[in-house]
Amino acid sequence: MAASLLLMANALPAQADPSLERENLARIQHELRLLRAQVASAGEVADGAARVRFRYDWLARDLDLIAASIDEHLDAPRQPRAVPPLRGDYRN
Repeated sequence: MAASLLLMANALPAQADPSLERENLARIQHELRLLRAQVASAGEVADGAARVRFRYDWLARDLDLIAASIDEHLDAPRQPRAVPPLRGDYRN
């Protein structure tokens, strides 16, 4: 019985929930802010004279790019784009 319910649940089409997506992306943004602070702290105490150094500045830049991409998606207009009408008459 339980197995058949699981199969049926997986067979149902997934419904996109824009508000849930926005909530999840906001949560990711929050985690990225915390992570960027940790990266900055780790970079401050890293051994700059080490033969092989971890590039905290590169990591911070990549995290900034990820956050900017999420912001761009969250700030995108929710209205559909205007599409020019088709001409419809293709004869001379």
